[in-house]
Amino acid sequence: MLLLRCPLLLLLLLPLSSRPQKLPTRDEELFQMQIRDKAFFHDSSVIPDGAEISSYLFRDTPKRYFFVVEEDNTPLAVTVTPCDAPLEWKLSVQELPEEASGEGSGEPEPLEQQKQQITNEEGTELFSYKGNDVEYFVSSSSPSGLYQLDLLSTEKDTHFKVYATTTPESDQPYPELPYDPRIDVTSLGRTTVTLAWKPSPTASLLKQPIQYCIVINKEHNFKSLCAVEAKLSSDDAFMMAPKPGLDFSPFDFAHFGFASDNNSGKERGFLKSSSKFGRQTSSKPRVDLHKVCIGNKNIFTVSDLKPDTQYYFDMFAVNTNTNMSTAYIGTFARTKEEAKQKTVELKDGKVTDVFIKRKGAKFLRFAPVSSHQKVTFSVHSCLDAVQIQVRRDGKLLLSQNVEGVRQFQLRGKAKAKYLIRLKGSKKGASMLKILATTRPNKQSFPSLPEDTRIKAFDKLRTCSSVTVAWLGTQERNKFCIYKREVDDNYNEEQKKREQNQCLGPDTRKKSEKVLCKYFHSQNIQKAVTTETIRGLQPGKSYLLDVYVIGHGGHSVKYQSKLVKTRKFC
Repeated sequence: MLLLRCPLLLLLLLPLSSRPQKLPTRDEELFQMQIRDKAFFHDSSVIPDGAEISSYLFRDTPKRYFFVVEEDNTPLAVTVTPCDAPLEWKLSVQELPEEASGEGSGEPEPLEQQKQQITNEEGTELFSYKGNDVEYFVSSSSPSGLYQLDLLSTEKDTHFKVYATTTPESDQPYPELPYDPRIDVTSLGRTTVTLAWKPSPTASLLKQPIQYCIVINKEHNFKSLCAVEAKLSSDDAFMMAPKPGLDFSPFDFAHFGFASDNNSGKERGFLKSSSKFGRQTSSKPRVDLHKVCIGNKNIFTVSDLKPDTQYYFDMFAVNTNTNMSTAYIGTFARTKEEAKQKTVELKDGKVTDVFIKRKGAKFLRFAPVSSHQKVTFSVHSCLDAVQIQVRRDGKLLLSQNVEGVRQFQLRGKAKAKYLIRLKGSKKGASMLKILATTRPNKQSFPSLPEDTRIKAFDKLRTCSSVTVAWLGTQERNKFCIYKREVDDNYNEEQKKREQNQCLGPDTRKKSEKVLCKYFHSQNIQKAVTTETIRGLQPGKSYLLDVYVIGHGGHSVKYQSKLVKTRKFC
């Protein structure tokens, strides 16, 4: 009896008998492999019937697979899926020795004679292909014989997949594409693209579980999901499907852009370095590639994209039973440009009001008509903090966040032009006032202390009065204090909504005015003033506001203070 010593195939083989050895497969009558000796198939593999196998190729190192078709007129389908490199592959067939049919004398031929019969024959080439497409060999009537699949990668080490079956009509493991397998771009915006596609007949007609996976990147289309996965690291698993009715944005990005920079230096090679083969994978930058599976819906909006940027979109139908996929015809689209910003011209010494949408930006230009040694920018942010950037002739001079009133003095330059970019808050719309001047004494905004809170003295509180204090500066300014009665349930959130510091005393009712006075102190440590507000009602709540008014007439409001008189005295 012939002893087989091939460890890779040992578990697949039945106990030897006087008949030639047969590989147990799903359909033993149609799709079996006969192995005579390990030397025949050095470092080769068996292709099972009806199962997709994944493997790899080292560059310039061919790999060979075998399978046997025992009966003539057998249907046969072979699918080869390259992952991230083109493949050269060839399918050929040669006749088996007579004893391979199992109808001989029952005595196997001597080993060397069988080896000569198989290896000396070139075989008949049935199909060959070179490229990175998913390619198929399909025959409704294949001859019996030993089938040999040879694969080679000449570019680099790569993964690939192979699937073979003798029952292609009933298997259908790959989702079927619709008659029109294109992806349609139905809507295009500056940061969004809406895609639509026709459902796979495997889902709509055969009722098999199909989910759709979208791949977005800025480089090229992909021809297989295998190629996508080769580009992604092992921890980039499929994203969860979004909740019903909500499209999922794969670009959290601060990110779309896409991936964060902190991963940019990691290796992306899928093969570990191996001392056995003496090959190492090169380090690659992280690919801007994102994949999201969205269930079985066939319309999806990708959001948080960059304006005026070309993106490539691929769609894969995945059979969740077999985990095998089919690619739709990919598409690409360029997002719309940002709306061109109108640049506002600033006049020397004149205050300009600016409104900025949430997360928006505004551009202003200041071109002094005369030579100057210094230029001063004064900014009064009415609500939340805003960001200001100032460039002189393209060079960045200033980048700061501004809350309240800030003043920036920059060195001047003859015939210089200044471009100011103001970026709004993420919380909501922003309002501000800005002044640019080359005259250092031209200051429209009043100076403010660092602390603009109003302090109330609880021990001095009575049923009809409250006493408050606030800080001033060394500059002599006019201060006006106003009061307004509010409900007892008036809270900090309501107060915050009324904190527009740019609204001056001219917006208040005359009945709310308490008094106005001038105040300053050369000693900044003593620049404190107090005021007692009388004529209040017992047990009532009041909102107090202090306005400081500059020489140019512009006012800035201190932080509002909520006070309450005593109910019993």
